[in-house]
Amino acid sequence: MLLATANAHKVREFERLLVPIQVDPLPAGVVLPPETGDSYSANALIKAQAAAQATGRLAIADDSGIEAEALGGAPGIRSARFAGEKATDAENLALLIERVPAGTRLEYVCVIALVDPTDGSQQLFEGRCAGSMAAQPSGGGGFGYDPIFIADAKRSEGGGTMTMAELSDAEKDSISHRGTAARALMVSRFGGQTD
Repeated sequence: MLLATANAHKVREFERLLVPIQVDPLPAGVVLPPETGDSYSANALIKAQAAAQATGRLAIADDSGIEAEALGGAPGIRSARFAGEKATDAENLALLIERVPAGTRLEYVCVIALVDPTDGSQQLFEGRCAGSMAAQPSGGGGFGYDPIFIADAKRSEGGGTMTMAELSDAEKDSISHRGTAARALMVSRFGGQTD
């Protein structure tokens, strides 16, 4: 499958999540249009459709974000641009820490769009991961907002206050919003059987 992203972190994560399917990054020279949609689904489809049209290949794209209850669901679809259009992960994280109190509710959301150019079909797969804001950033794994996100699922398993950035890849993938959406894609496309 072709993954419509320029984000190297997402490429590595999808390579793990979709084993044994080969995930190819977006070819050089293919430029994705701006994410102008008003939902995760719309933005994921914009990217997947553009990649499928440009290459003639089955393409997937995701749009994901973090929603803070204290901010009325923001930054949401603007998570990658929360601190500005060209903001870094560190700048976005710092702004969330500044604006969201520790212990308040967070939720990660991911929608994966799959577009098949041979028949024009489109499918959407959603995953969510509920959690709360850590007292301070912790951990060197993951990316984005992972250092401040404590997943409810991990806490219920006895993970205490470990952030997503402190979990192993396997632990994170088993509970993450992207992992949930990717598993739904695999079941739909391959019936859960990929051998």
